[in-house]
Amino acid sequence: MTLARRHIALAGAAAALLGPGLARAQSGEEARVAQAVEALTKAMIAVDRQQLDALTSEHLSYGHSAGRIENKKQFIDYLEGRQSAFRRIDLTEQTINLVSDEAIVRHLFTGETISPAGQVTPVRIGVLQVWTKEGGNWKLLARQAYRL
Repeated sequence: MTLARRHIALAGAAAALLGPGLARAQSGEEARVAQAVEALTKAMIAVDRQQLDALTSEHLSYGHSAGRIENKKQFIDYLEGRQSAFRRIDLTEQTINLVSDEAIVRHLFTGETISPAGQVTPVRIGVLQVWTKEGGNWKLLARQAYRL
């Protein structure tokens, strides 16, 4: 089948009409991912087990900048153990790229941790997160931090 100029023109017109709607839908989904990232950040500071559980996949692979890798249980247990609690977390330079039901999130992670002895340590790392849509909700599937 040969495409006539008329078919190409109609396809272009349809794309122009549908394009803005598709862009809005994508922006809405990106906003939902950003909200999930923010909710996870707040849950990490508050050590809210229920939220941490709700925002992470059962298949979580959580990589720290020092090389330690944790599964979901280890990630939550480590935060609850407060060996090193987050006092502050700031995420900047965040990008979100959607691919079907997955989202690739990158950001600069700065903040402070506090040890049980009260020692405050500054944190400045790069982070790559992979989020997946499970049951209509965005959940963290993988995270890898790296030293800058």
